[in-house]
Amino acid sequence: MFQISMIHSFNAGNFHSLCDTIAKKDGHFASIIRQYGYPPMWTRRPGFATLIHIILEQQVSLASARAAFEKLKATIGTVTPAKLLALSDVEMKACYFSRQKTLYARHLAQAVVSKQLQLKKLQQLPDDTIRDTLIQIKGIGNWTVDVYMLFVLQRPDLFPVGDLAMINALKEIKQLPKQIAKVELMSIAEKWRPYRSIATMLLWHYYIKTRNIKF
Repeated sequence: MFQISMIHSFNAGNFHSLCDTIAKKDGHFASIIRQYGYPPMWTRRPGFATLIHIILEQQVSLASARAAFEKLKATIGTVTPAKLLALSDVEMKACYFSRQKTLYARHLAQAVVSKQLQLKKLQQLPDDTIRDTLIQIKGIGNWTVDVYMLFVLQRPDLFPVGDLAMINALKEIKQLPKQIAKVELMSIAEKWRPYRSIATMLLWHYYIKTRNIKF
């Protein structure tokens, strides 16, 4: 049996109190809350479509990824593995999928169809098992896993060190050098355990507010 501490999650009922907990651990987060308020508790629906959307977000702007995902939905309706696998390369390209992301999307779809990946079961698994399971799929790396676990499963202790927006926000509020090793960033984040996900959301909130980014 998995320990409860390994699979607990945050939710709308405790999100603000967890933000306050992080703010007590680190005064920079208290300043973010004072200046910009609490961040939204961003969530996404579990399942195949969301993972496809996150794959589209890899190394591109959110706007570009959203445009591709909306084009895909307009083309096939509900985004399912079977419908995606039925598309030709030309049709995928018309949905703004690069050749690489077409390959990744198909690998994911095939994994779901073959039941190699059973997304509904992830909710009950500990973080490390989820990571080990998802990372076996070509095109899914640690950043994609972190985003899925944070937004979809609301796991409380993730620190997506590959997320440039979050890292840039951290460098700004801590006045860190532009060139800094990931191991040093991870060391800074250690004091935020077991709620590094909440710290990440606060950093995203700061990044969005300071740049007046609109969704």
